[in-house]
Amino acid sequence: MSVFRFSDIARLTGWLNSESRGALLDEVRPLLEEPAALEVLAGRTSESEAVTAVISHNVRPGHEDDYTRWQDRVHKAEERFPGFLGFEAFAPVPGVQPHWVVMTRFDTREHLENWLASDTRRKLLDEGRDWVADFDLRTVKSAFGGWFRFGGGAAGEGAPPNWKQAMCVLLALYPIVMALNLTVSRMLTGAGLPLYLVLFIGNVLSVAILTWVLMPLVNRAFAAWLRPDVPRSFLAGAAGALVIVLCYVLSIAVFAVITR
Repeated sequence: MSVFRFSDIARLTGWLNSESRGALLDEVRPLLEEPAALEVLAGRTSESEAVTAVISHNVRPGHEDDYTRWQDRVHKAEERFPGFLGFEAFAPVPGVQPHWVVMTRFDTREHLENWLASDTRRKLLDEGRDWVADFDLRTVKSAFGGWFRFGGGAAGEGAPPNWKQAMCVLLALYPIVMALNLTVSRMLTGAGLPLYLVLFIGNVLSVAILTWVLMPLVNRAFAAWLRPDVPRSFLAGAAGALVIVLCYVLSIAVFAVITR
């Protein structure tokens, strides 16, 4: 059985009706005892905040069957947690991939963190220590991952939701771009450098200042609002967003005065 996933039904239909697929079916038909059955399943589209945990396990030799039974118990447990979207497990490929790899998807980072930090998962990890020598966990899908790290990058403390990240990046990026345009860019343009070089130098400086100066400051200033492991009410979340919007307004007002 083969499983193919497409982002929407139109793209799936395009592939199913394509000449490329027709040619491939003609090529494989002599090898099949009966025509292939086709099942089309429609599920909900992945949300923008959907996040995946990729976990690789180093399984002790001779305990492969114990590991697969244990992984089944893990899967049944995480299915009962809010926001669970899917689970896939991949066996090692000799000479290519020596580890067992598991991918677990949740609809939001908060729901994934709830599962990763849960007592249920902790007990299952304790049970699996006899056949799992070690493991590595990585989370995927963070729009500005390198700029938002809490808890020293520990597995249980990931990045905030993408919309919070975007708001904070804009808060830091706008004043940097404006300040560089009013200073460095004007000097470089006055020195006769072409526009493409001026823009490149400006972008290099923007990224450097953003990464090593302003984003660490923004992280510290809004840590209580950004950290995904800190419980907060809807009002507290809305209040944090309102503060950032007010900072936008203040920043725009300052540069409006400067550029008059």
